[in-house]
Order: sequence, then structure tokens, then C-alpha cells
Amino acid sequence: MADDQHYDVIVIGTGAGGGTLAHRLAPTGKRILILERGDYLPRERDNWESTAVFVKGKYRAPEFWYDKHGNAFPPEVNYYVGGNTKFYGAALFRLRPEDFGELRHHDGISPAWPIRYEDLEPYYTQAEQLYLVHGRHGEDPTEGPAGGQYPYPPVEHEPRIQQLSDDLERKGLNPFHLPIGVNLTQDENGRATHDSVCIRCDRVDGFPCLIGAKSDAQVICVDPALTYDNVTMVTGANVRRLETDPTGRTVTSVVAELGDGSTEGFSADIVVVACGAVNSAALLLRSANDKHPGGLANSSDVVGRHYMRHNNLALMAVSKEPNPTKFQKTLALNDWYLGADDWDFPLGGIQMLGKSDADQIHGEAPRWAGAVAPDMPFEMLAHHAVDFWLCGEDLPLADSRVTLDRNGDIHLALDEKNNIAGLERLQHKLKGMLGHLGMHEHHLLPHSIYLHKGMPIGATAHQAGTVRFGTDPGSSALDVDCKAHDLDNLYVVDTSFFPSIGAVNPSLTAIANALRVGDHIAARLR
Repeated sequence: MADDQHYDVIVIGTGAGGGTLAHRLAPTGKRILILERGDYLPRERDNWESTAVFVKGKYRAPEFWYDKHGNAFPPEVNYYVGGNTKFYGAALFRLRPEDFGELRHHDGISPAWPIRYEDLEPYYTQAEQLYLVHGRHGEDPTEGPAGGQYPYPPVEHEPRIQQLSDDLERKGLNPFHLPIGVNLTQDENGRATHDSVCIRCDRVDGFPCLIGAKSDAQVICVDPALTYDNVTMVTGANVRRLETDPTGRTVTSVVAELGDGSTEGFSADIVVVACGAVNSAALLLRSANDKHPGGLANSSDVVGRHYMRHNNLALMAVSKEPNPTKFQKTLALNDWYLGADDWDFPLGGIQMLGKSDADQIHGEAPRWAGAVAPDMPFEMLAHHAVDFWLCGEDLPLADSRVTLDRNGDIHLALDEKNNIAGLERLQHKLKGMLGHLGMHEHHLLPHSIYLHKGMPIGATAHQAGTVRFGTDPGSSALDVDCKAHDLDNLYVVDTSFFPSIGAVNPSLTAIANALRVGDHIAARLR
């Protein structure tokens, strides 16, 4: 593909950051080129097959990264239009106001952001509108003020989860409806109406949606953006490096390997990187030149550093009563998000996972040997499973970082014990409540199929923090508008910009920030 056209904006990546930014800029009439490493995800029955998606990892990128010891591992990344949102659970939480300030944790300090919750709040509201978020502001006592109610009422609990919510309330806790992005219309009983796109199935969490009912970046942003004549997308475009002018202040060429094996350079007034926290850092490091010997935007030596991915636990409890729930991802609990009566530091949050099925449980079988009652076959276990996701904050350590070796391969160093005491206490609190929640008290099983087969370093779904923003060019790579301090026309809008990660899913914050940066870029283009 020969491309001699000069664009106003090139956006590299189509996930929560890049896809949303392209959507925001599409109505400006400016010439926008979207470059996506992958293609559209194939629509096929395997989209909804547990064995294909979870056990065999059919849609994961066929590549390996290396840990700090040089051991290869397959990362939990997907290269398709829509990025990792094709497979996310669409849980779209705001960070808490406290997350934007300095927070003291057991193992250290979670740093303050250069913007406040109030600066991002209008964009959170817009993001919730755009991504069709169902929820109810005011139920979660830890959330910040909202400029408007969610655009859609919460996804109603099915009976077993409603019982769980009632039992938690009886313990004096504050369960709330999990905010989730789905194109769902419910009747008075909470069932999908005949004209609803979403059918309230059990395939929302970790699966791509065959019917386009999940609010992923492809469905919500990329496809609508491409209806504008001024927006073009090239798929199969793996961007390898960014080249600058002799001064080093301006990106002049975006060099990509195309699907046919050829290499092509593209140029634009403004270049936006949104490849995911690991790959965005890798692209900037790969683009080192005489003016930027440590990599683009890296005079501060922070690019690739401060990698975060949350401290997560996926756990499966066993209900005494059957749990016939289909759409289980409707409840969350943040009572211990910032601390507890017996602990002065943040613990994190609890939310429901998608419902386990027998195929997923069979995939776990070798790791569970001897951990479950021999008189309970896997099919019965699946019918009684109640699945939880525990999320705690990990801290942005300088030595948790992305680097490249001489072959250009990605190495990811990670302290897997970083600030895990809070998460362990959160697990202990959940385990201590099981008897009061209608569960077997001794069955809280590690559901590692959601955590990359129990390999914490491979669980990169919540990756963030490798190209942090800030006001000081000596300790950050980007300014408060997510423009590189060192360059005049380079922006980064995925979760790389996070100085800290909080303990909620990062997607909505990436979306809201992309809308904020989109407004800044649109004003600049004017």
C-alpha cells in the first residue's frame, strides 16, 4: 500500500484509548488515519466457547515476552480492532477521588495525579454515556460525586446474586450494582426485551461478544468513526518505530510493517500512541535516535518504568444452593476499598466475575486436585459456583519495567509481591463471610483460568503506568495533556499515562482521558 497522503492525526491502536480518541476527533473533519496491528476479530462459534477462549487461548497473540529471569511467557494480549476491550468484562468504574491524591499503602505511597477527580469528572460522565454504562450512582459510598446519573438503569441481579446482595446488606455492608457497558434493554423483571441487543447470556466476561452487545471500542467508537469520510483505518499495520526531524522535536514518520510484508511510512501533524502500556513503551524505546538515545519521550528515563497491573485474585466459592445465574457480573463491594476497622491501609474491592461453566472448571482440574469434595463432580460444582474477582492496588515501582533486548524482544520485570498484604486481608474477609452468604465455608478456590493459568506476570489485562504524565519533565514523560514533554506533536492516550492505578478496572479512566485529550487535540487542530 503506497500512502503519500499527509494526515492531520495518526492514531496508533484502537482500544479504550485510541478507539475513543478517534471517535472524538472524527466529527472535526480533519484527516485521521487509524493504524491497527490486528484485524477484525473473526465472528465464529468459538467466540463463545470456553475451551477455545480460556483453555486453548485461541485469540491470544501468538507471541512471547520474557520475565526478569529471561523466561518466556505468553502475555494476555489480543491484537484486534477494539484492542483488549474485545475481551474485557466491560466493568466501567470511576477511580475514587482519593485515588487522584497521595495514598499511603502498607508497602509505600501511591503517588498523586497532576489532575484532580473534578478535572476528569465531566469526562467520566461523557464516557458513561458513550459506552452505554448501566448502573446507579449513589449506591457505592466510596464513589465520588457524579455530574449525571448513569444513562441506563443497573443490570438487575438474578435471584442467587440478589440473595447474595441481601445477605451482604444484613452484615451491614454496602453492595452495589456493578457499572457495566452493555447494549441491554430490560423488562420489568430484568429480562432482556425482544428488541434488546444484549441477551443477558453467560459469555460477557473474557469472551468477545458475537452479537456486538458489549460496549467494546470497536463497536462503540471505531466503527462509527469510520462512517466519516475523513477517517481511514489500515489493519495489519504493526508500527515498528517513530522517526523524527533532525531537531528531534517532531515525529515525521510512523513506520509500519503491513500485512503483505512491506514496510510503509505514514506522516501526520499529530501522532497519538495507544498500543497498550507495554507495547506503547516498547514502541517509544524502539524509536531511539541520536536526539533521543534512551527512546522517544524518555529524557526523564521513566518510559517503561512504573508498570502496574493490579493485584488480582479470581476465586470461586461453592454455593449450598444451586446458582443457575447466567449474567452474574452485576454486583460489587467497596466497603474496604480505602481501609477497614482492623487495618489502616487500603484493601481494594470485590466484584462478581462471569459465571463459571464445566469447561472452565475442567480446565482448572489439575490445579484443584484434592481441593474439592470427591463426591461433587465438576458439572455439579459448576452449577453451584459463585465467582468473585478481588482487586487491590499495586504500587508504581521504578524497577517494575518494560525493556527491550538486542533482538527487540520485550522483557517485563515485575515484583509479584508488591503491596499484596491488603489483597490478602480482602481475601480473608471474603472467606470469613462465606458461611453467612450461603456458601460452603472451606471452598474458596483459586480461579486461575481468569489469571492466565496462575502466572501472575502473564496477566496483563490491566496493564498501566509505563509512560506516566506529570508536571515535572524530570520525573514524567508526558504533560497534563498527555503530550510528550520532549516532542511537540506526540501524545499517548492508553493506560500508560497512569501515575497510579487505584483498585478498580482502568478502562473507564482511559476512555474518559481519551475524551479529555481529544478535546485538547481538536482545539489545537483549530
